[in-house]
Amino acid sequence: MAMTRRDFHVGLAALVAAAIMPGARADDDLVEGRDWRAMSPPQSSADQAQIEVLEFFSYGCSHCGSLNPLIKAWAEQLPDDVTFRRVPVTFGRAAWANLARLYYALELDGSLAQLDQAVFDAVTQDRVNLYTERNILKWIDQQGLDADAFGKTFNSFAVEAALGRARDLEARMRIDAVPRIIVDGRYVVVGEGVRGYEDLLRITDALVQRARAARQ
Repeated sequence: MAMTRRDFHVGLAALVAAAIMPGARADDDLVEGRDWRAMSPPQSSADQAQIEVLEFFSYGCSHCGSLNPLIKAWAEQLPDDVTFRRVPVTFGRAAWANLARLYYALELDGSLAQLDQAVFDAVTQDRVNLYTERNILKWIDQQGLDADAFGKTFNSFAVEAALGRARDLEARMRIDAVPRIIVDGRYVVVGEGVRGYEDLLRITDALVQRARAARQ
C-alpha cells in the first residue's frame, strides 16, 4: 500500500518488510516496470552538471522514517557528480503542508540534524499531532528550542518560498506516493518486490549509473 493523496499512510508496498534482508537482486538484473520506470517526459535537474537524486517524503510516513537514516548514510557516500535532495510533499493538504513547513524551518534554523528523525518518530510512532502550527511550536519548546524564534522562521518568507518550490516540484514530477525516489529527472524507482530498504537504494545506485551513461 502506498501513501497516496487519499490515505497518506504508507509508501511503496514492497517496503513493508520489518527487517532489511541481505541478498537483494544484483544491479545488472533490474527490470523496467518492476524496479524502475522512465519519467515521461524527463524533467530537468536544478543543476544540469550534476546527477540529482530526489527523495520525496513526509514526516507523516512511517516508511519514510524507516528509510531516513539509511538514505542519509547512503547520501554521504555519493560520488562527486551526484547530488541528493529531500523534498517534503504536501498533497495539497494544509496539515501536510505544516509538516513540510516544519522541515524547511528546521533546515533554516540549523536544527534539522538534531531533530529530523525525532519528528518522524514523534508523528509515526508516538502519534504526536504535529499537523498544526500551535502543536508544532509546543513540541519545539519541549525539545529545548526557542519556540518564539522558531515561529518566526516557520512563518518566514524563506520557508514559504521553499514550500512553493517543493509544491511545484511535486506537481512536475507527478508524485502520488511516498517515499518516492527519482534519479536525474529521468528514472523513477519503483522497487516492486524488494526485500528491504537497502535493496531500494541498490536500485537507485544502478539508476545513477544508467543516468551517467545516458549523459555520456
